[in-house]
Amino acid sequence: MKKKKYFGRGAMFIISAVFAFLFLMPTVLTITNSFMEQSEINANYGMIFSNITSDNKTYISDSVTLKFIPDKVSISQYITALIKSPDYLFKFWNSVILVVPIVVLQVATAALAAYGFTRWRGKFRSFMFFFYVILMLMPYQVTLVPNYLVSEWLGILNTRWAIIFPGMFAPFSVFLLTKFMRRIPKSLIEAAKLDGAGEWQIFTRICLPQCRSALYSIAILVFIDYWNMVEQPIILLPDAAQQPLSVYLSQINAGEVGIAFAVATIYMIPTLLLFLHGEEYLVEGIAHQGSVKG
Repeated sequence: MKKKKYFGRGAMFIISAVFAFLFLMPTVLTITNSFMEQSEINANYGMIFSNITSDNKTYISDSVTLKFIPDKVSISQYITALIKSPDYLFKFWNSVILVVPIVVLQVATAALAAYGFTRWRGKFRSFMFFFYVILMLMPYQVTLVPNYLVSEWLGILNTRWAIIFPGMFAPFSVFLLTKFMRRIPKSLIEAAKLDGAGEWQIFTRICLPQCRSALYSIAILVFIDYWNMVEQPIILLPDAAQQPLSVYLSQINAGEVGIAFAVATIYMIPTLLLFLHGEEYLVEGIAHQGSVKG
């Protein structure tokens, strides 16, 4: 029995290690290759971009080589991205200007809506919440055309508000936070009401502190989702000067692959820092979501 137990643990460890390696390999390759010189990148990955640069046969290599350690460490790509070419920094700050308001406003809106769904005892509560779930299940591409038409009708098309407004009212956060608030003991709320607390005091002093982990995990998930958005800016922000870096990365030509690696590494830093800072809250929030009953 002990041999079987150890064998099972060993097999699970090996399988987990393989999946962890496959999951982390693209990130590690991006970071290490950002310190390669352009000539070395061309020699290793030129075949990938053969269709793009078919007119430049000197750039194309005969095979693709995945290389984790550069022959010579170079920071020229970072110098170009951070100093010589301001376009990358402008696009980076475009991403910040778009995503930060969406995260703040969506979490605030979701907290108020979730409190309403938790405390409201009306006949149509279940129907309204079911409607939210249906909206959550729809992919963004389904609502992209209605968002475009509404933005055009409101006169905010080709402005940042065309991205921020749909983002702040996304149903995903409302669904998760409602399920989380319903696990708060009713006796705690009743005790606060007996002490003379109003609805706003119950919301701010009881519900929000109890949902701190859920709020943090939702903020991280929303940030990651909108930090990597591509379809929304392309359709709702035709002006390239206002588009985020996530869109601009896909437009970097094959001759600037080294710069693309460096910019992608810089682009990952806010997400990684946010995840590392709030990892405990994120794990706790997701764990509680799994234990919540409707």
